[in-house]
Amino acid sequence: MAMRFSILGSGSSGNAALLVTEGARVLVDAGFSAKKLGALLASVGESLDRIDAVFLTHEHGDHAAGIDGLKKFPHIRVFANAPTQRAVQTGLSWRADWQVFETGARFRFRDLEVESFAVPHDAQEPVGFRFTTGHDGDLFAPRRSLAWLTDLGHAPQNVRECIRECEVVVVEANHCPELLKADPKRPWSLKQRIGGRHGHLSNAAASELLADVASPRWRRIYLTHLSRDCNSPAAVEHAFAGIRATLAACEFAVVGPGEGTPFYELA
Repeated sequence: MAMRFSILGSGSSGNAALLVTEGARVLVDAGFSAKKLGALLASVGESLDRIDAVFLTHEHGDHAAGIDGLKKFPHIRVFANAPTQRAVQTGLSWRADWQVFETGARFRFRDLEVESFAVPHDAQEPVGFRFTTGHDGDLFAPRRSLAWLTDLGHAPQNVRECIRECEVVVVEANHCPELLKADPKRPWSLKQRIGGRHGHLSNAAASELLADVASPRWRRIYLTHLSRDCNSPAAVEHAFAGIRATLAACEFAVVGPGEGTPFYELA
């Protein structure tokens, strides 16, 4: 086993994923209550008792709401940069086992090499992650990488370079601009925030990002963080039809609001 990956839940109501290697079980974000996280993990045969760490992208509740409930699981380490750590800790009833890193740093946790990279979003200091395990040229433990890229208004060059050499890319396709514009529930100020350069990637922006990089290393693309009101499967299919044809050897998985995915094994 090189790397196994499952999205537990995705969308504005909560985001979390599970990454399993030979030596580690980690959550990427924890945007659900601990009770809900436990149930989601149970659905894929895991539990919070077995989780080693959580890696937080930023402090917003749909990515960090579950941290307070982890006080019942004090063995779980929580990795975040200093601004995210301070923002989340303010709302906690306990002191989490924080492992603070500098944005842009590359470090190891067990058999994972972890690299954080800055992303443009309206949070304290939001990041994406690249997780790598294994070694080049090792037939029994080949080098495999996964990029986690959600909550960003646009994709600077550093982001493009960070996803280029990965086998798996998780990227948000948050909204369809036409559906966002027509949405009666959101005030204009919120629509501007969502569609702005520090908001969320639209279907078209995410598709353009993938088309621009179009790495032959990619094996699977997860399209995540879809808006329940301002996106639709039809809009996603239309926006990504071109890049899906270009990357014919790459699998695409559209993860709808509130949905999860079965394990994908990257051997």
